[in-house]
Amino acid sequence: MHFSIPETESRSGDSGGSAYVLRKEYGANVLPAFPPKKLFSLTPAEVEQRREQLEKYMQAVRQDPLLGSSETFNSFLRRAQQETQQVPTEEVSLEVLLSNGQKVLVNVLTSDQTEDVLEAVAAKLDLPDDLIGYFSLFLVREKEDGAFSFVRKLQEFELPYVSVTSLRSQEYKIVLRKSYWDSAYDDDVMENRVGLNLLYAQTVSDIERGWILVTKQHRQLKSLQEKVSKKEFLRLAQTLRHYGYLRFDACVADFPEKDCPVVVSAGNSELSLQLRLPGQQLREGSFRVTRMRCWRVTSSVPLPSGGTSSPGRGRGEVRLELAFEYLMSKDRLQWVTITSPQAIMMSICLQSMVDELMVKKSGGSIRKMLRRRVGGTLRRSDSQQAVKSPPLLESPDASRDTMVKLSSKLSAVSLRGIGTPSTDASASDVHGNFAFEGIGDEDL
Repeated sequence: MHFSIPETESRSGDSGGSAYVLRKEYGANVLPAFPPKKLFSLTPAEVEQRREQLEKYMQAVRQDPLLGSSETFNSFLRRAQQETQQVPTEEVSLEVLLSNGQKVLVNVLTSDQTEDVLEAVAAKLDLPDDLIGYFSLFLVREKEDGAFSFVRKLQEFELPYVSVTSLRSQEYKIVLRKSYWDSAYDDDVMENRVGLNLLYAQTVSDIERGWILVTKQHRQLKSLQEKVSKKEFLRLAQTLRHYGYLRFDACVADFPEKDCPVVVSAGNSELSLQLRLPGQQLREGSFRVTRMRCWRVTSSVPLPSGGTSSPGRGRGEVRLELAFEYLMSKDRLQWVTITSPQAIMMSICLQSMVDELMVKKSGGSIRKMLRRRVGGTLRRSDSQQAVKSPPLLESPDASRDTMVKLSSKLSAVSLRGIGTPSTDASASDVHGNFAFEGIGDEDL
């Protein structure tokens, strides 16, 4: 699959100039096609359309560390976000929520990127610099019952103020939450008073939401909470199923059968699929990331019942799918597909779990994974630079339903990892997994 930045974009405006530099630096085949920019002022509808295109673009390039570590590319995206929303650079007050709903107000610039805002929040909370890399900012939508639906983890090159205000709805919030998956790293965080309080608040909140599965430990947890024994509370919580997991909204999967309603959670190097059987019995299937050979995210519009597309028909409902090839037994690989609006977020969670596993395997530490400013330029630490994207693999999947391409609104952003399902999927749509391990039947 080949990508290029349109000539019209590369010859006009600041973003266009950066696009031209990027194309020379990385080559046309590396960069996804960027949403084209018009020479004249955009209407409100066009601004919203371009915002959606930019959001999909940014979520896709997040999975390419080569681009994500480029300050030229980050600067290009920052200007594109400001230009699209026509937001001048100025100081503003931004609200960030903790997991328990507590509000933290920080003064930032509208042009500040995610790490700048994260550092401002850490400074306001008195969180030490060496613990900042253990936390991330997430864009969430607050539901009517007060629960959070995760939209995405804010990327390094995003402008949090622009991202949340451009949605023009009070239900969208920015939340601070731990960013690692292995609970062994809790020990580093719990050494510090502020880190301990943040971890405790998140765990209490996750238990109250039902994200952490508590069976017989309710009384003991309540007793420790009343005594404000935070470390002991966390030690007990660590033994519970789904501790530290991120839960997604209810969706549909084709496992164990087609169109099966499930609730997906990500954590502890696995995806968990919970489903309720007809007798109201709760069942769970766990898929270890080390047994996923590869995965891909596709966006599509189902064909009408007649099987053909008509130019005059209304737009179909966009459907996002995460599909991963799983080693079910020693010699049997099977594709499992999850249909969810949060499919891209799930894919990013898988990638971050693989990254964490590879850092740990190489003897690195996530304490060093925070990007640092050196001479005004953001740089990744050596340990994070060592984590490379897995090789792209050919997909043997040949049983996908026929789909039509997205409308021009999305096809203008042909993204790596976001393709249109077909019987001959391109290798560019598939993310290979460096952490994939061969196992025997006795291990299943």
